[in-house]
Amino acid sequence: MTKLIFMGTPEFSATVLRGLLSDERYEIIAVVTQPDRAVGRKKEIKVTPVKAVAQDYNLPVYQPQKLSGSPELEDLLSLGADGIITAAFGQFLPTKLLDAHNFALNVHASLLPKYRGGAPIHYALINGDAEAGVTLMEMVKEMDAGDMVAKASLPILEEDNVGTLFEKLAVLGRDLLLQSLPGYLSGELKPVPQDASQVTFSPNITSEQERLDWDQSARQIFNHVRGMNPWPVAHTLWKGERFKLYEVEPVEGQGQPGEVLVKTKKELIVAASQGALSLKTVQPAGKPKMTVQDFLNGLGRDLEVGDVFGK
Repeated sequence: MTKLIFMGTPEFSATVLRGLLSDERYEIIAVVTQPDRAVGRKKEIKVTPVKAVAQDYNLPVYQPQKLSGSPELEDLLSLGADGIITAAFGQFLPTKLLDAHNFALNVHASLLPKYRGGAPIHYALINGDAEAGVTLMEMVKEMDAGDMVAKASLPILEEDNVGTLFEKLAVLGRDLLLQSLPGYLSGELKPVPQDASQVTFSPNITSEQERLDWDQSARQIFNHVRGMNPWPVAHTLWKGERFKLYEVEPVEGQGQPGEVLVKTKKELIVAASQGALSLKTVQPAGKPKMTVQDFLNGLGRDLEVGDVFGK
């Protein structure tokens, strides 16, 4: 039985961890995840999805703020694991830890060398890619730069957003790992270097990137909105306050970018630089997420055709 240390944090990682736990060929001897964080308006402390799975299986859990130089690192080095599996862990692994194990593999949610970094799924949607995927790669000190062991891909559908694509890619990554790991450990599956000339990056989304640019086309804004849903959520301005958009639909229309073209009791259409967008699910400042119909029948009653979003 191969003894493993597993490192990961979000639900994507938890799906991969559950897969490893279901396979009798592997023993998870420790789990490393990010520290628990305060979430929501009430700032309630919430355990990470990976920690929740580990607790269900009574596995030892380590949550260092920074793994390098920590007491937790010394503990991990003493466990005698054969290797390390990571999936969306969120920290660099110290060279000391990598060198102490026979192997360290990462399940990365992109088709490397495209989209190295922390937000590959967001960028695949924002950029309007036709497909997304996962890569099983060897861990090195440089971010997502290791040799590739295996890849798998799937099409991005019109109805996909960050949430749905995360779920799909988590399952794809889990299955790819379980299918490829035996061949990698036996030496039959040989890692392949990444083509450095094809490298692109997907750094974590900044607050500036969350704001919509109505000077983009309707298709670009549609991709932007779904590339931020359900987190961190795209927004524009309405009455000088943040107005979040969760779902929009490209439609025909022409006008000044951000201009309200159509307003009925059930429909709100806003112009882009090319085409227009029908807003579907929104969230005014200080209010819960709601359908555009609820918004129009409430806070949006005074919104008029010709008004402009983004100011």
